[in-house]
Amino acid sequence: MTQEEVFKNLTAHCKEYGFIFQSSEIYDGLSAVYDYGQLGSELKNNIKKYWWEAMVRLHENIVGIDAAIFMHPRTWEASGHVGAFNDPLIDNKDSKKRYRADVLLEEYIAKLEEKNNKEVEKGRRKWGESFNEEQFRATNPNVLRNQAKIEDVKAKMVAALNANDLKALRDLIIECEIVCPISGTKNWTDVRQFNLMFSTQLGNISGEDGTIYLRPETAQGIFVNFLNVQKTGRMKIPFGIAQIGKAFRNEIVARQFIFRMREFEQMEMQFFVKPGTELEWFKAWKQTRLAWHKALGLGDQKYRFHDHDKLAHYANAATDIEFEFPFGFKELEGIHSRTNYDLSRHQEYSGRKIQYFDPETNESYVPYVIETSIGLDRMFLAIMSSAYKEETLENGETRVVLGIPAPLAPVKLAVLPLIKKDGLPELAHKIMNELKLEFNCQYDEKDSIGKRYRRQDAIGTPFCITVDHQSLQDNTVTIRYRDTMTQERISIDSLHDLISSKVDYKNLFAKII
Repeated sequence: MTQEEVFKNLTAHCKEYGFIFQSSEIYDGLSAVYDYGQLGSELKNNIKKYWWEAMVRLHENIVGIDAAIFMHPRTWEASGHVGAFNDPLIDNKDSKKRYRADVLLEEYIAKLEEKNNKEVEKGRRKWGESFNEEQFRATNPNVLRNQAKIEDVKAKMVAALNANDLKALRDLIIECEIVCPISGTKNWTDVRQFNLMFSTQLGNISGEDGTIYLRPETAQGIFVNFLNVQKTGRMKIPFGIAQIGKAFRNEIVARQFIFRMREFEQMEMQFFVKPGTELEWFKAWKQTRLAWHKALGLGDQKYRFHDHDKLAHYANAATDIEFEFPFGFKELEGIHSRTNYDLSRHQEYSGRKIQYFDPETNESYVPYVIETSIGLDRMFLAIMSSAYKEETLENGETRVVLGIPAPLAPVKLAVLPLIKKDGLPELAHKIMNELKLEFNCQYDEKDSIGKRYRRQDAIGTPFCITVDHQSLQDNTVTIRYRDTMTQERISIDSLHDLISSKVDYKNLFAKII
């Protein structure tokens, strides 16, 4: 089964089991907008808890806020979003489909890199243990030819983007002979800039004076509250401000399920540091954030850093933590050294002095900022993509299982009476009522025990507790483990401690502190 087929099955699974629904589906849906169902909401909240507590509780110098979605319009002028928050878009005249010009070029580069990787694998199979990958990449003519093309296209793309040269972007697409994935033709329009912000009206009077924007990012809510938090919290540099919240972008090229949406949620932290120390902190936060991801156990090989070729106007260093989704390595989290651009701009536009007085050196300065920004929806998709498995068992049967890390699983355990009589449901309900005080549990007595196990596997429940006739005699139950399907007999009195030891967030935190 191809990765494309797996991804298609995953999206169908998300709807079938109550994780994600198309928004306004009864009205034929709204493109690139999704609703989280009963299980999706639980998983989403668990991801937020993992991020929030790892950021705020584990770091004594980081606090959290919740800023409003609506902000004064001058905020977005100061931040540069009004004038420069654009995507370079190009249309194919035959398919009528619209694409981001830079993404088309990045996908072209990725195909060349994939060709090189295939050449390397062929060499590895041919030479076996004596294979030297570094030497192979430095001498193989096919690899060298592809690598030269990669570097040439990258250099031209970065130069065009930095110069905002839209004609050069189109010329490069033509030069690379990039075709539309739908029509297969090279019949491209000119490249145009498109502002991504949603605008609306504040109050009852329409017009330019009443125009405000839905925030395209949550970071500015942190920057405009820098003085409030610093003074009321008596914060000393270095310190951070964290926030989880909705953001909105009028994405024209929205695709790949919840990977790119028009309404999404961000988990961001802005870390304020003394000028001159920012690059040290940038390196430190790269490793801290990567450790947070790897602690989930989704596979260390699924992550990689991708340094930006084109830096944003406010940054002096930037990297992405990329994750291997079914459709390839894509950005999961961005880490940026934003210099003092944001605070300086808000100081200029507001007329307010936004500086930090350092009592140890008796100097005032505008702090520099290290940003960590992760898309909650992308994190959700990364976990689901890694967790989804279609397995063939030893007896020839198949099962679909979500191997979601136990602390994040929407439902932690299911309580299942073997049959619906003989006092088994009553004991099962008693166990359920005790455990649900701390864990999200499900009770299920419909169908055979095997079918109930399969339903719990499909939603990622780590543990199933089966109550049978022996339970009435010796106060024990059977606990079944999702990942291995092994079962063991344990005392009802030990259930709480066993489950707690497996689903407690401290198991994750211990790996990152």
